[in-house]
Amino acid sequence: MNSINRYKPTDKMSNIIFRNYSLISVMSRFGLPLGFGEKTVKEICEQQDVDCNTFLAVVNFMEEEQYGYEYDAENDQISLPALMEYLKQAHSYFLDFNLPSIRKKLKDALELEPGKNDVTQSILIFYDKYENEVYKHMEYENRFVFEYVENLISGKDTGSYRIKNFAQKHNHIEQNLTELKNIIIKYYPQEKCNNLLNATLFDIFHCESDLNLHCKLEDELFTPAVAELEKKLCK
Repeated sequence: MNSINRYKPTDKMSNIIFRNYSLISVMSRFGLPLGFGEKTVKEICEQQDVDCNTFLAVVNFMEEEQYGYEYDAENDQISLPALMEYLKQAHSYFLDFNLPSIRKKLKDALELEPGKNDVTQSILIFYDKYENEVYKHMEYENRFVFEYVENLISGKDTGSYRIKNFAQKHNHIEQNLTELKNIIIKYYPQEKCNNLLNATLFDIFHCESDLNLHCKLEDELFTPAVAELEKKLCK
């Protein structure tokens, strides 16, 4: 995405949705309700008490990610508290809504295929293990990484921990969903088209993509912003 085409405070919020409907999830995680009318991004953010620069940094990251995003501390002007709140809401979306919803649909879809109880149980066990892995990953960030950044912002002693410690160990949690897709697509025989299973598979693909973007945003936007703050405090 060319910098000339980056979303700006003066753009109409509704136009952003029409241009890229996947950004509805970003607005939801910033707590921005629909019903924008003709208001601009700046007007909506001020109305909902959301940091406009941080919102724009996230939506522009989502647009530019495929072209190779580079964090720009001067132009992005990110509010770390606002970005952390966004990430916390994203975690809540995955753990409390998205993953449980996919599991329910997956279970219902598999039960439409009688006589395959062993395979059904194996798939659900695999899914539950994955869901638990995501939970551990995000809870670590909620409890330790975000607390570190909050202490950094408030000037409390953070010991020897630095955001690079997180970055070095940060694994992308969407990868195991590829194995689940392979099991369903290649090795789960259907006697006839199962529309619910196909719809669930579509949700799994979308969840995988969403998790991938989420992890990249932590790597390429959140981590550099924290590192920039560390650098300023050292000076």
